[in-house]
Amino acid sequence: MKLDEIKEIAKQHNIKVGKMKKADLVRAIQQAENNTACFATGQADTCGQDACLWREDCE
Repeated sequence: MKLDEIKEIAKQHNIKVGKMKKADLVRAIQQAENNTACFATGQADTCGQDACLWREDCE
């Protein structure tokens, strides 16, 4: 997903984007949605969230 799309989702959750990096922004969105903030934390193989919106970009 492109950064502009991520920023738009963040704004929908009233997250102030500022100069946040992509990974920090995605984790803030995950928290706002009451999900585990695990994006790009090395847990992609073990998180069990196969339907996650961020799965394709996760590490």
